[in-house]
Amino acid sequence: MTLLLATNDLCWLHEAGPHHPERPARLDAFQRGIERADLSDAVKWIEAPPADRAAVERVHPGQVLDRLQMLCLQGGGAIDPDTIVNEVSSDAAWVAAGAGLELIRRLDAGEADAGWSVVRPPGHHALPNKQMGFCLINNIAVAGRFLADRGERVAIVDIDAHHGNGTQDIFYDDPNVLFVSLHQFPWYPYTGALDETGEGAGKGTTVNIPLPASTAGSVYRSAIEDVVVPTIERFAPTWLLVSAGFDGHRADPITDLGLSSADYADTAKIIMDLVPAGKRLLFLEGGYDTDALAACAGAVASIAVDGEYRPELPTGGDRGQAEVSAAKQLHVHLPEHG
Repeated sequence: MTLLLATNDLCWLHEAGPHHPERPARLDAFQRGIERADLSDAVKWIEAPPADRAAVERVHPGQVLDRLQMLCLQGGGAIDPDTIVNEVSSDAAWVAAGAGLELIRRLDAGEADAGWSVVRPPGHHALPNKQMGFCLINNIAVAGRFLADRGERVAIVDIDAHHGNGTQDIFYDDPNVLFVSLHQFPWYPYTGALDETGEGAGKGTTVNIPLPASTAGSVYRSAIEDVVVPTIERFAPTWLLVSAGFDGHRADPITDLGLSSADYADTAKIIMDLVPAGKRLLFLEGGYDTDALAACAGAVASIAVDGEYRPELPTGGDRGQAEVSAAKQLHVHLPEHG
């Protein structure tokens, strides 16, 4: 099994301030995790090119992209209190969006069994008309829209501790893209309630599993097995995309979930097995404790190449099980997808 890791030096140059949690050291931590997992023979690093503008404009209007570029050309500044850019942030965002598209091209050519977009800024909070939550371009949505436009059925699973409000918004009425999110709730961005299930032709293709603080891995596995797996199997995707945010780790400084790197590895194993090799993509989202990020990156990358690297043990507990049961009950009664 081979895993392609796509990144670009520009992703280290995007800076949101000296004390900002979304910092270049996160990418260093990811690389450290890959090294600790001893995956050098199973992974290949590639350079992410800038995304094709037409592909990005399928998600974000051109004027939104132009405003971002102009702000960066003027030296940068704050878009909102959390989302801050410098002079190279727009360029970094374009290669971050291009990583997923390049990975699709290479997987189509049979170069690997899976790909991982190892970039920053992250993307899943970016709305069509608004950058927010550290995110500038919605990287996973650009890739998902590209695949859907060519006739694929795309399942997006977001395991970041924060709800992927941007990704949900972009595909809320699309019957060909399934969006599933497990996240702490209520928490930023205060979306992702259980009853947010899509609209119009996309009714039933949004599945939210909002979980309380301190939820541990045993309940995550229950959510995956009892809700996510049957939902994805019923949807029958041709591609799986994962918003792999690791801020649900119990050491993370800005969230309150109780996961370990082993819990993330278990989650990745279950969901990645739902589609064939060569149709699996991961996208780095959150994760702000660098040691935890390194452990999670190594464990999940190992799973992607059928390895067994586990730097931590799984976690257990019952908190959140009632929320999982409610999600299971709701989605049993929704209409068939697509």
